[in-house]
Amino acid sequence: MPELPEAETLARQLQNLIAGRSLRQITVLSQRVTRDPLAQVRQQRVDRVQRYGKWVLLQVDVGWLVIRLGMTGTLRWCAPQGPYTRAILHFEHGWLCFNDIRQFGSITLRPQLPNELGPDPLEMDHRDWCSMLRSNRALKPALLDQRKLRGLGNIYTDEILFAAGLHPLVEATRLGEPQIERLERCTVEILERAIELGGSSISDFVDVYGRPGRYQFEHRIFRRAGEPCSRCGERIQRIVVAQRGTYYCPACQRL
Repeated sequence: MPELPEAETLARQLQNLIAGRSLRQITVLSQRVTRDPLAQVRQQRVDRVQRYGKWVLLQVDVGWLVIRLGMTGTLRWCAPQGPYTRAILHFEHGWLCFNDIRQFGSITLRPQLPNELGPDPLEMDHRDWCSMLRSNRALKPALLDQRKLRGLGNIYTDEILFAAGLHPLVEATRLGEPQIERLERCTVEILERAIELGGSSISDFVDVYGRPGRYQFEHRIFRRAGEPCSRCGERIQRIVVAQRGTYYCPACQRL
């Protein structure tokens, strides 16, 4: 599933491609994509493109087009229509295909900027982190809760927890100041590095030009069960946390 770095990669590319351009119309090819009357965005100017959590937002004259990528959604610039193309956004100088194999993604129109999710980890200060972690929940589910913290998913949560040396099942309220500061620092460092490399391409993700991300080559823990830990040599283990396959080092991330 595309997470914060993948959505940021797409948003930055689209900002350069379509900001200031006219969105002539949207062709919806699957009823599962939207229930909104998107005809009203015909001939609308795209003022800017930005990310909100894992979503890509296009600001137009009548509001915000919210593109949720779901599990397998991709946005491809001037790509040929294929069997999994669910919508096409037509611009004055090209088109954008919204492809989605499993059809969990969507395009909706909002009159205002969405605000129902938690803070962005790249914009939070230390007090925000302390407030977010005031929970009796296990740490990984707390980080995955989009109502409390927007943008993180399974891949980056595992990578961040490994880098910070924190067990995914430790209670969030048990973290002391040094651990919270380490979690905060590792989150920013990993997300910024992943954005720099165009995100992670585990299965379906590619950027608007069809290029895969490169951060998957720097994964140190995700999907490496049975391999030796790069830090201590202990075998990486896989457990299930919050119904997600979760990878951790039992020596570096003690409970």
